[in-house]
Amino acid sequence: MDRIVECVPNFSEGRDRATIQALIDAVVSVPGVRLLHHTFDYDHHRSVMTVVGDPEDVTEAMFRAIRVATDLIDLRKHAGAHPRVGATDVVPFVPIRGVSMHDCVQAARRLGHRIGTELEIPVFLYERAASHSDHAPLESVRRGGLEGLSFRMASDPDWTPDFGPTRPHKSAGAIVIGVRPPLIAFNVNLASTDLALAQSIARTVRQSNGGLRHVKAIGVELPSRRLVQVAMNLTDYEMTPIYAAFKAVQAEAARQDVLVAGTEIVGLVPAPALSEAMRHALALERFDPGQILEVRMEAELARAAQSPQPAKNAAGTK
Repeated sequence: MDRIVECVPNFSEGRDRATIQALIDAVVSVPGVRLLHHTFDYDHHRSVMTVVGDPEDVTEAMFRAIRVATDLIDLRKHAGAHPRVGATDVVPFVPIRGVSMHDCVQAARRLGHRIGTELEIPVFLYERAASHSDHAPLESVRRGGLEGLSFRMASDPDWTPDFGPTRPHKSAGAIVIGVRPPLIAFNVNLASTDLALAQSIARTVRQSNGGLRHVKAIGVELPSRRLVQVAMNLTDYEMTPIYAAFKAVQAEAARQDVLVAGTEIVGLVPAPALSEAMRHALALERFDPGQILEVRMEAELARAAQSPQPAKNAAGTK
């Protein structure tokens, strides 16, 4: 494909496998769209997919999945650790190849208009697609959950949605659609059940409270695992790599005599981010990502495919 956009929709369902499968079926029903990865979590009560394809095809796939989510997910019966404002909570478009940020903004707006018109769900545009500065940070739209957003929609003209009705859908809430660069969803689990501890560490490490640049963080409970978690989004992994975020959380936890129980990456992650983490963890000198077998092999195969093939000798063929 010459034009590739990535989309990472987040749905407020992490427990009912039939619903999750219905969402997957809707996505892959569009020819040319590829589902690269999906994950779901019981405690967060959330599913995350990574989808790629041509912008037009991906936009159609997202609409089909959102229509299924609207039919099958009822926020009035939903309870999970992750903040959310909609059955389909957030739909970010990410330019990958042959596609600009502007192209992605146009795709986001087309999708938002169709959702608002056909499904009658309010849509807020965020990040690079935002038409209002207060709506650009995702956490601003999610502040106070659906109840907080509903209050702002009813009382503040600045919180009129970009598309759709001026009040939330009765069961599907609202949807946040936007455009952003690649990010890494990285979580650190702590060997504790103290939610206040995780929230305190999250406040310390996130940028908005003077912590690490390009890091957003919240503390959440994981009751099924008897742990708490510092859930982070690294919005620029080159400026703040994975290992830096991990070390910061680990140091804060150690200061309070709590051990790290493990870490998680949600969804897919760019190869350079893991190469850098490995280089740092192993104190590798002069490490080149081309030393990774699969990276070198793929590069060589691509080069061979582009090289002109020698002509066959007609006399020697049958």
